[in-house]
Amino acid sequence: MTPVMQGVRILEVAEHTFVPAASALLADLGADVIKIEHVERGDAMRALASSGIAVVPKDVHVLLEHSNRGKRSLGLDLTSEAGRDILYRIAATSDVFLTNKLPSVRTKLHVDVDDIRTHNPKIIYVRGTGQGERGPDADRGSYDSLAFWARSGVAVGIMRPEYGHVPVPPGPGFGDSIGAMTIAGGIMGALFHRERTGEATTVDVSLLSSAVWSMGQAMALSLLLGVPWTPPPADQQRMNPLSGNYLTSDGRWLSFTCLQAGKYWAPMCEVIERPDLVTDPRFADHASLLANSGEAIAILVEVFAARPLAEWRERLATFVGQWTVVQDTLEAAADPQSIANSYVQECTTADGIPFQLSTVPVQYDEQPAPPRRAPQFNEHGDEILAELGLDQEAVLDLKIRGVVA
Repeated sequence: MTPVMQGVRILEVAEHTFVPAASALLADLGADVIKIEHVERGDAMRALASSGIAVVPKDVHVLLEHSNRGKRSLGLDLTSEAGRDILYRIAATSDVFLTNKLPSVRTKLHVDVDDIRTHNPKIIYVRGTGQGERGPDADRGSYDSLAFWARSGVAVGIMRPEYGHVPVPPGPGFGDSIGAMTIAGGIMGALFHRERTGEATTVDVSLLSSAVWSMGQAMALSLLLGVPWTPPPADQQRMNPLSGNYLTSDGRWLSFTCLQAGKYWAPMCEVIERPDLVTDPRFADHASLLANSGEAIAILVEVFAARPLAEWRERLATFVGQWTVVQDTLEAAADPQSIANSYVQECTTADGIPFQLSTVPVQYDEQPAPPRRAPQFNEHGDEILAELGLDQEAVLDLKIRGVVA
């Protein structure tokens, strides 16, 4: 793996997932990330006992590991002048300052842009927020289930009348992790700009902005047509029989997206052993196939429901069209493509307990970035303070005063 972020130091004052996951990505790519945690309790994520659906195991806090891999931890009291002095000294040696603190909190703690740049004019200042840095809700906190999922149109985009409720995000930290990639990209762009021009920029990414971008095409169509984006009615007939999902005899789903239906109809007929359908005038070409899509869909529903998934995997192995099996998370991790490309890798906690993590989605020189474990609370406190030139006596005094953990 090419450590493209080697030599870059990131100073993080953030909690939970959205912003910390961004520096975790960059730590995997070689950055030195110093995570500042609350002097007594640490990152609030450390105390999270449940994702809302599943209980987080006490021996392997994988949610914390996902967003804090490869970092160094220092417990620091930012409400004290001595604590802020240490923060400023670290900032003076850093390339990036990264935070998810709200504007009023940044002002109260004296960690806003001007406060940090007083000690390092060339530092890139990065803010991750719920709804953006400006506007009436700029100083209101949020979570990905709110700003990313509910507020942006994403939840409505998958809502179905038959659900009878607002669908929840597909997994913990879903919007957080997508937003984190956006922050990481923003940081890399800012570093490139500074390298070329010498100018340090301020970077803003919000959960809402990340979601609006994710819904960008739907947003554009909605605005053009003046109609909110919603899924099609449950009983609406698909025009393309080779773009949709089909149930197998053992209750599994096959998903097809063959946009050129006419091109792939004959190969599909070969897969399902129905050569008679190739010359059937109802499906003779692309136009007629779309015109008679209801009849074609009915045939495919019956055919796919007659055999189990394992048999369809074998039959579809040589199918030239685009398809996949609808998989759960364990199946996705064990997918041959996930394995071949190392999309999930082994890791161990500080106590040596093995677990697995998704890897950084970007690979350089065809090598995945191996994930490292998250730090224990204040694991690197003494080490970081020593790098600032503080001797043992000074560090002990800071500990006695409660400035550092």
